[in-house]
Amino acid sequence: MTLVDFDDFTPEAGGPLDVCEQVLQYADWAYERSGNEELTAAIQGSWCTYQLRLVWREDESSLQLVSLFDLRVSEFYRVAIYETLGLINERLWLGHFEMWAGTGEILFRHATLIDRDTGLAGSLAESLIEAAVAECERFYPVFQFVLWAGKKPQDALQAAMLETVGEA
Repeated sequence: MTLVDFDDFTPEAGGPLDVCEQVLQYADWAYERSGNEELTAAIQGSWCTYQLRLVWREDESSLQLVSLFDLRVSEFYRVAIYETLGLINERLWLGHFEMWAGTGEILFRHATLIDRDTGLAGSLAESLIEAAVAECERFYPVFQFVLWAGKKPQDALQAAMLETVGEA
C-alpha cells in the first residue's frame, strides 16, 4: 500500500531526522520537530490516523520509528491480544507490534542503524515510513476483529488476510 508517490522525490543531505522531515514535508503530512532527537507526525490511513514518532539516538547511531494508533486494550482482552501479536509478528520481516503493559496501547516499532559516514538515504527514510504505515494498515483490522468482533486471534488473522480477486 502506498499513500504517497515518492518517484520524483530526492531529499537533500542532512542528519537522519532532517531527511525524515523532508520525506514528511514532501508527503504533505503534518509533523512537528522536537529538537535534534525527535520528530512526530500524523499520517491519515484508511482505518485511522497513525501517530508516527521518529527518535534519533546519536550515541547509538540508531533511528527508532514508532507508529501508534488509537487502540487501547482492556485487561479482559490482553491475553487474546498477546496471542494476536505473536501470530502477526511471525509474519513480519521488519519491525514488530507490541502492547505497552501500562496503557494497553498497541504500536508498531522498528529501529535501524545508520552509518555515521553515509547517513540516512532518502530512499531508506521513505521505505521505513511507508513500511510502518503499511504494516499498521495491513494488521489494524486483525486487532479490530479481536477487540470489537470477539474473534479468536487465528480467525481474525485469517479473515483480515483474505485477499479478493477480480471485481464484482
